[in-house]
Amino acid sequence: MKYAVVTGGTSGIGLGVAKMLIGKGYHVFATYVGVCQNEDLQNFEAIETDHTSREEVYRFINYVKSRTCHCDCLVCNAGITIRKSFTETRDDDWDKMMEVAVNSHYIMVREFFPIIPNRSRILFTGSLMGLMPHATVLAYGVTKAAIHALAKNLVKEFEGTGTTVNVIVPGFVETPWQKQKPEEIKQNIYRKTAIHRFASVDEIVDAYRFCIDNSFVNGSLIEINGGYSFK
Repeated sequence: MKYAVVTGGTSGIGLGVAKMLIGKGYHVFATYVGVCQNEDLQNFEAIETDHTSREEVYRFINYVKSRTCHCDCLVCNAGITIRKSFTETRDDDWDKMMEVAVNSHYIMVREFFPIIPNRSRILFTGSLMGLMPHATVLAYGVTKAAIHALAKNLVKEFEGTGTTVNVIVPGFVETPWQKQKPEEIKQNIYRKTAIHRFASVDEIVDAYRFCIDNSFVNGSLIEINGGYSFK
């Protein structure tokens, strides 16, 4: 059996990716905070892990290593947004967002490196906000831009192994978090998107599937934004 790790894997895009991997025959280890929505899936283990705590991140890594000697797919999906203006964002707000999206995933790739077999798959969840300026949360966009850069640099670390590293770059997606947006804000986003709606989780998951199935896609930022324009 192949083994996969999906961070933030119990809701939204992460859960969709976990289900897809299970369908491909993987046993999935997922991190989560808060409510676990694992729907009693087979070959699925959800381990509560606060990515702002390095102690908890290392605990999760050690647990996975105790259960398997190979990690065939690593999906770095977890991220957080602390919605404050640029001048109201505190140092610890910035640190938490960077720790979850960037630092914890850098640590995971490094610590799992010895048990990642040749021809494995590493995938990051980036964001349109890492490519385009966004007025709401500057720090979130910066964390995602850092993820894009991290993935491209990791390509060199895995050169010659057949292992690929790619980033899925979604626009706005119908996740539980996005559904909480006021209707006025959602309609404003629809007007800026050529298809006039948010993506479904399944439409985004298809991009992860593509990267897993295609061994030549490597070092790519795959945008799925419905023709969004911030202008």
